[in-house]
Amino acid sequence: MRQGNDLGSQYRSAVYYTTDAQRAEAERTRNLYAPVIKPLGYDDITTEIAPATTFYYAEDHHQQYLHKNPNGYRCHSNTGAPFPADS
Repeated sequence: MRQGNDLGSQYRSAVYYTTDAQRAEAERTRNLYAPVIKPLGYDDITTEIAPATTFYYAEDHHQQYLHKNPNGYRCHSNTGAPFPADS
């Protein structure tokens, strides 16, 4: 429920899936990456993984945010921890 210094439900991270395969992939990648970033001092991954429902576009100034602001907030930046290769 936060991105950098911004707090609230509108700042949560989420993956909304439309198929069971998408759900499984989101959970698999979360489960692979969590133990990689934890020893680096990052909190648990709390990204919501849920079925897609009604879609709402964000305000224009939020569209393509990282394209407009390539460095974003710290939470958008690279952790420095590579994603583990699939075995």
